[in-house]
Amino acid sequence: MIESNSTKHKEMVEWRRRLHQYPETAFTEFMTSDFIAEKLTEMGLSVQRGLAKTGVVATLQAGNGERAIALRADMDALFMEEKNEFAHKSRHPGKMHACGHDGHSTMLLGAAKYLSETKKFNGTVHFIFQPAEENESGGRVMVEEGLFDQFPVESVFGMHNWPGMPPGQFGIRPGPMMAASDYFRITVQGKGGHAAIPQLTVDPVVVAAQIVTGLQTITSRNVDPLESSVVSVTQIHGGSAGNVIPNDVTLQGTARSFQPSVQDMIEERINHIAESISSAFGAKTEFYYRRSYPPTINYEAEAKLAVEVATKVVGEANVIQQLQPCMGAEDFAFMLQKKPGCYVWLGNGMGEGGCMLHNANYDFNDDILPTGANYWITLVETALS
Repeated sequence: MIESNSTKHKEMVEWRRRLHQYPETAFTEFMTSDFIAEKLTEMGLSVQRGLAKTGVVATLQAGNGERAIALRADMDALFMEEKNEFAHKSRHPGKMHACGHDGHSTMLLGAAKYLSETKKFNGTVHFIFQPAEENESGGRVMVEEGLFDQFPVESVFGMHNWPGMPPGQFGIRPGPMMAASDYFRITVQGKGGHAAIPQLTVDPVVVAAQIVTGLQTITSRNVDPLESSVVSVTQIHGGSAGNVIPNDVTLQGTARSFQPSVQDMIEERINHIAESISSAFGAKTEFYYRRSYPPTINYEAEAKLAVEVATKVVGEANVIQQLQPCMGAEDFAFMLQKKPGCYVWLGNGMGEGGCMLHNANYDFNDDILPTGANYWITLVETALS
């Protein structure tokens, strides 16, 4: 196991901060994948590159076992301007590791190095370093390009740091862990004109406002109270002057759910509400809906294994199983649609040190690097014993 403040831990801190300094966004993780591939090659692993443009998959075998599992970490950063002022802050303007993918990649690298030295398992482990988790479905692309055809496995596992959860704790549950993420766009087409003569117009601003209000009834009046869903309008665009009623207004937003039936209903209701309200006011609508990420659903057996492994690493009291799923989304879901597996949360810290994800002051907690790496190590040694 990797001990805190050990030489291996200090090396991981150096790796993590180096990755943090050079964040790269979806499908452009060239420096990041070069760094990761170089380290894996130095460890003696078989390394393949090119899936989803910048993806890296490294393979390690030990013994003569025929079983194989996969461990996945994401590599990409966000389009954000970092507000931190420490020495390892982003050197790429407008880009930032604000979700901890630098830490995820580092923990998997640390586990790969340890396992390559000890090889106390019997079988094959594939280390997947995935690009483009943020909004661009890099996990889906890797699967579509033959990830599990080229690297057959019986199960796949993922991990994400979780601010607000104390360091050294894991959150694990079977079933839904993260929600499906859908995107919608509604364009209201009215009839523009002078703001002082509204009776000669069909005001798309008024129509759009009614639609926003109407959409709030989907979750409160159409979804079973025992189900979970979110419909949020996040953007409204229209108009160019204070005395002009525009011709059109565009609404954009997101819908989140866990059940396919709820997802189908939400899509239908958004469209119907937008069309009906627009028609009532004499306007028209154009509707676009995209199902971006499916829900992240953990498998029962793999979740049970994850609990067993995390308990070995941090003790039973620090493995939280009675937790609510999150309405955020995760494209590890595409891998879970193809293979059984489990996705877990690792506490990143409370308060200032656990600054929320996608925040300009976020930074991954280097103290938890050994905890995450030890989870991966123990998972491999347990699953492939």
